[in-house]
Amino acid sequence: MSDHDHDDVQLLDAPADRVMPQEPLAPEINLASAKTDSEWLARLDELGDELDPDAGGFTPLGQHHAALYSDGSDTLLVSFESIATIRERQPDHRPMGFTHARARGWSSLSVVARQPRWFRDTEICDYFDAQIDAGFFDGFRRVLFYGEGMCGYAACAYSLAAAGATVLAIAPQATLDPAIAGWDRRFMDARRLDFRSRFGFAPAMLDGGRNAFIVHDPARKLDLMHATLFRRPFVTLLRSPDLGRDTAVALARLGALAPMIDAAAEGKLTPLLFHRLMRARREDAPYLERLTRRCARLSRHPALTLAAAHHALARSDSRKLRKCQSKAEKQLSR
Repeated sequence: MSDHDHDDVQLLDAPADRVMPQEPLAPEINLASAKTDSEWLARLDELGDELDPDAGGFTPLGQHHAALYSDGSDTLLVSFESIATIRERQPDHRPMGFTHARARGWSSLSVVARQPRWFRDTEICDYFDAQIDAGFFDGFRRVLFYGEGMCGYAACAYSLAAAGATVLAIAPQATLDPAIAGWDRRFMDARRLDFRSRFGFAPAMLDGGRNAFIVHDPARKLDLMHATLFRRPFVTLLRSPDLGRDTAVALARLGALAPMIDAAAEGKLTPLLFHRLMRARREDAPYLERLTRRCARLSRHPALTLAAAHHALARSDSRKLRKCQSKAEKQLSR
């Protein structure tokens, strides 16, 4: 609990015992046509007013962040997302967590960021402290925190606010405190942020949760090093090799991300289910191309390289794939 003054922080209301079906939102609130992030936030504010005409579902959190709450069932999806990612990936430019939860009748709390500040601003900490003090999260039967990368860090860190919550984080950073993660030099500007105060070291913040799932690509060494910092008895590390630079995008392309979120929210996500979902990689052209090129680099198994190349070329033609295929055929003909 925090001793900070929460007088200026909006307190949310947990859902009533019975929740009426969610009505369609007014189509005139078009986030996709917003030309700037400021205009997008203004329309998100309008969306919040429609969700809750009395109190408003939109809460600005300082200069760089905002939150949107949508009331639904007693399952709550808390997602952390960047505005840039939302506007790049979502067709309607609405937060993914909001859209995913609304389609299932869940409640949602979408915390969005304008800048890559790892959600470390004081306003964010105060907001979650206020919800803890008000017992907001206690009103839900299931709570899932979700995020990827920077947002995955935040999902882990702020999950402390909801005792017994589940966390699904994709390639999260554990911290960017140079005293702990000085080996990660990808985000040099973020090192100046405060990772030592409230909600600072993400792995330690998981201690109050039910379980957590950390998805990472072991071939990406820095992501792997962060993942190892999360090791705890109730944390499951899920390996997703060769999915490329953006694991979350690849999971969505495979049709695996939505089922993972659903299973995690329902307490049904397991390593077995995850690996079953990963079978979709066998038909995914980008994955097959990376697998072929990795086999070719190793050079020790030309037959495996050739088989992978044949499988990949059946789905996508590529000069690099044909080069790998030719090299493997020459090795086998010697």
